[in-house]
Amino acid sequence: MEPQEEFHKYISVSNTLNIRNIAEINASIVAALSNNSSIVIKVEEGLDADLSFVQLVESARREAKAQNKKVSLAAPAAGSVLKVLERAGLIEAFDREDAKFWLHKEVTA
Repeated sequence: MEPQEEFHKYISVSNTLNIRNIAEINASIVAALSNNSSIVIKVEEGLDADLSFVQLVESARREAKAQNKKVSLAAPAAGSVLKVLERAGLIEAFDREDAKFWLHKEVTA
């Protein structure tokens, strides 16, 4: 372990990622961010997602950045989360930071 390695708090979401469960997911993220400088959100495979989850994660990213903290995803967006990003037209609008966050891609162009 390197001395400068940052500690990450992992949050695993395993419920449906939609408006019905968003308050519970939000509470988990807020609690984790209040006690840690970096959180990693792990989305279990096969979960259904809607736009409210993407909006919540984007809000958490911005709030974390304002507090000099960091939010990241354990794995690139896949399944229904990726489909939501595509349907909403967000992928086409991604900047480098967004592509790195959501897709774990380095954009060089």
